[in-house]
Amino acid sequence: MGKLIVWNVVSVDGYFEGTEKWDLGLHEHIWGEDLRRLSLSFGESLGLLVFGRVTYEGMAAYWPDADEDPQITAYMNTAPKLVASRTLTEASWQNTEVTADIVGELNRRKAADERPIYVFGSAELTDSLLQAGLVDELLIGVAPVILGEGTPLFKPASAPRPLDLVETRATDTGGVLLRYAVPSAEPTPTD
Repeated sequence: MGKLIVWNVVSVDGYFEGTEKWDLGLHEHIWGEDLRRLSLSFGESLGLLVFGRVTYEGMAAYWPDADEDPQITAYMNTAPKLVASRTLTEASWQNTEVTADIVGELNRRKAADERPIYVFGSAELTDSLLQAGLVDELLIGVAPVILGEGTPLFKPASAPRPLDLVETRATDTGGVLLRYAVPSAEPTPTD
């Protein structure tokens, strides 16, 4: 069974973007050789990249013509991708499928492939997948910056959700990588 791993970068105060959509300037504070190597490792191991519609649209507008690191650009463009959307019916970015049933589709994909499935960005989708019990790991890059305001990665929870720390690692730019296992939610007691 494949693992579903959510990857995102946040500020020290928990924002994954600034006050405007796609304000990702916080990435400049953590990007360096360590994150480059981590990114390349994603490309070597992944079975599938998953995005929510908003993240997909931004990624699809950027990566096909990106002049980033050629290895990262190559895997972003050639990797199999899945978009969770109830409004898109087709996707133009290379190797991309669209599904309105992301929970069912990810259950099928996790069972069919041992390779990791990565969710990049996609805070709304991450919340839905956490609620559905599909997330196996959270991999969070904490950028050494306080934004003060922006869009938080996590939505308010109805109850605490304990996580199991798997790894912490400082990056060459002063950021921190945090890897947490997401235990299955406890069943609700019934009378």
